[in-house]
Amino acid sequence: MTDKGEVAVPALDQRFELVTIRLPVMLTFAALIIGLGLGVAFAGGGLPEWLRETVALVGSLWLRALQMTIIPLVASLLVLGIAQMIGAARAGAAAAKFLTLVFGVLIAGGIFTALVMPLVLQAIPIPEAAAGFLAEVPEGEQQVPGALDFLASLVAPNVIAAAAETAMLPLTIFFALFAVAITRLPEGQSDTLLGFFHAIANAMLLIIGWVLWLAPLGVLALAFGVGLRSGGGAFAALAHYILIVSAMGGFILVLAYLLAWLLGGINPLRFASAVVPAQAVAISTQSSLASLPAMLDSATRLKLRDSTSEFVLPLAVAIFRSTSVAMNLAVALYVATLAGVEVSLPLVVVGIAVAVIISIGSVSLPGSISFVVSIGPIALAMGVPIEPLALLVAVEMLPDIMRTLANVTMNVAVTSAVDRGAGGTDGE
Repeated sequence: MTDKGEVAVPALDQRFELVTIRLPVMLTFAALIIGLGLGVAFAGGGLPEWLRETVALVGSLWLRALQMTIIPLVASLLVLGIAQMIGAARAGAAAAKFLTLVFGVLIAGGIFTALVMPLVLQAIPIPEAAAGFLAEVPEGEQQVPGALDFLASLVAPNVIAAAAETAMLPLTIFFALFAVAITRLPEGQSDTLLGFFHAIANAMLLIIGWVLWLAPLGVLALAFGVGLRSGGGAFAALAHYILIVSAMGGFILVLAYLLAWLLGGINPLRFASAVVPAQAVAISTQSSLASLPAMLDSATRLKLRDSTSEFVLPLAVAIFRSTSVAMNLAVALYVATLAGVEVSLPLVVVGIAVAVIISIGSVSLPGSISFVVSIGPIALAMGVPIEPLALLVAVEMLPDIMRTLANVTMNVAVTSAVDRGAGGTDGE
């Protein structure tokens, strides 16, 4: 994972390498602050109506450009990611145990967020000023289906129509099955289809890269409108969001220590001491990929076998982002609460399932791209508006610190568990 703007997938097969994209992350964050500040400054009036409408149009156009790439990019990355995961599963017992732990951690994170997030938001309510982030949400579109309606929607009779309606759950199921089917085809046919989706992924990444290059302008326009409506309280609302979502990632961080202790047989203090160098690199670079050498060094400090760490850690960087389900679901539930959308239990289960599947395809994308690609489908599947994501992506660099810290720690913890199962570390 290259959270600071570079796509570089240490894939099992070179077919899955994607284009490199560098994004103006800091400039986008600065645009958010400036836009909010200008909006607050003009909140009392004095701004011509035509100028307000022009700024709103700029923000709306950028938001639509961001949305138009979601479905083709998710579909192509999902097919490539699942194909890669199946290839890893065929690598042997160590890979099978690794994938079992991966899914266990992802599902545990989703369940934790689903149970704890509503309680946290009740104890620490969202600031009223945050309502300004919903101004761009079209009215009447956030209808939450009942349990029977959701069950009936699992299979779409027309995939094209489902895509037109942004019905993410049946689309996710279809492309997941399609990916599995591709791996069962003769090698020539499989390579052709994977190459096709690889090309689509690269094309979509180029388009979304161009759109995100305009992020400072789009975010500036959207933030200006929020500042006009919310005043200075918009800053407090963003701080609240960052802390709440990061707290859900903190669960994964704690879980990593428990997993290393209970399944890896490593004393928590010894594990904590060994992973500090890798954590320091993770915090400073916000990149799991850049932290890989430090993670390998931590594995050596823990006396894990080289054959295990040199196989599991690169694989973990390629297809595993432990915080993805917990924190992405937290964002969707936060926006649902903000919009007053009541998410039923069946839809929460759907959200967790979609989050798990989508995480496979978006794991090695930069934070600003994976934020939209990963959370958009979850929100759409649960009937939650996605418009606020266009602004929240500008502050993703801050929760991303927790994401990378917990991801790196969990990667080492999972490696210790796989090594112990293979007869490695004795847990000194």
